[in-house]
Amino acid sequence: MHSDRVVVVGAGPAGLEAARLAAELGSPVTLIEKKDVAGGMPIHADYAALTHHFRPASEAMAEMIDAVTSNDLVDIRTGTEITAVEGSAGEFSLTLTSNGSTQDLDAGAVIVATGFQHFDPGRETQQYQYYEYEDVITIADAEKMLKNGTFVTPSTGKPPERVAFVQCVGSRDRQIGNEYCSKVCCGISSKQAIEIREMVPDARVFIFYIDMRMYGYWENEIYWPAQEEHKVNYVKGIITEVLAKNGRLVVRGEDTTMGRPMEVIMDVVILSVGMEPSAGTRTMADLLGLPSNKYGFIDTDHDILDTVTTTVPGVFVVGAAVGPADLDDSISSAGAAAAKAVSMLRNAKVTV
Repeated sequence: MHSDRVVVVGAGPAGLEAARLAAELGSPVTLIEKKDVAGGMPIHADYAALTHHFRPASEAMAEMIDAVTSNDLVDIRTGTEITAVEGSAGEFSLTLTSNGSTQDLDAGAVIVATGFQHFDPGRETQQYQYYEYEDVITIADAEKMLKNGTFVTPSTGKPPERVAFVQCVGSRDRQIGNEYCSKVCCGISSKQAIEIREMVPDARVFIFYIDMRMYGYWENEIYWPAQEEHKVNYVKGIITEVLAKNGRLVVRGEDTTMGRPMEVIMDVVILSVGMEPSAGTRTMADLLGLPSNKYGFIDTDHDILDTVTTTVPGVFVVGAAVGPADLDDSISSAGAAAAKAVSMLRNAKVTV
């Protein structure tokens, strides 16, 4: 039997927006979230402020969650997973599993909003001694400290004198197979560098980069203010190793602008890790029979002209489940997917 229900998988920014808009267009929506709390990575990874407007992540996500929970057409199922899928567009039958019990749910369309995971810098080659040195952290680790309102050297608990960001960790790397740019890392590092300088005014902050890639208004809103107002030092270079020496860290590499080796002392090294497909993205691709690209992100049917429609009729994909995406990308794709899903179901209903 034809169903006009839209099922959204994943309650991060893209999933929340897709659910909100589909409901506002008049379709009943079931929003499924594997974790016990909605909000996606900004909540689960304890983001401090969103790039690039510096708005508190908890405040922004609370607003998005409220817009969904206040709509009677949206049924939110947290702590729930889809474990089986049958049927086709207009007549999907989904098996939901929660706390060991299962339930069947009919759906006309499915929107996959399962997001990404942060690259693990110790997974492949123990890059930069992430698991060996306490003071080598990732941008996700740094974000948690910034959310708590303090930035310290983890091993000592004291404010650092010198902080280094290392860009493109797990991105633009042919050796590990992640040849793509993760798009947001440069902006996030610049945002965090500003926040660190504000919290620890005496700290010197360095960003070692291959190329700085800023999108849209990020150039004027983060990149230049970081340098001109907050005195963040940008160094074009390649970092080859991080070593421990006398209770501090030695960062070695090449200054590619000057064409010479460099060796600098730091208190904290922050690895700007990129995006990879989440486990949920891979699972939903398998359950729904969705083709993925060689990196594990879900492929869309038309790529450039249609960034949300998959090759499986009735199934749409949004946000970072498609590939590296910032919040603007995620919200935009969520709106497009919601509109396409509701339109498809209404047209099918009229035809029937």
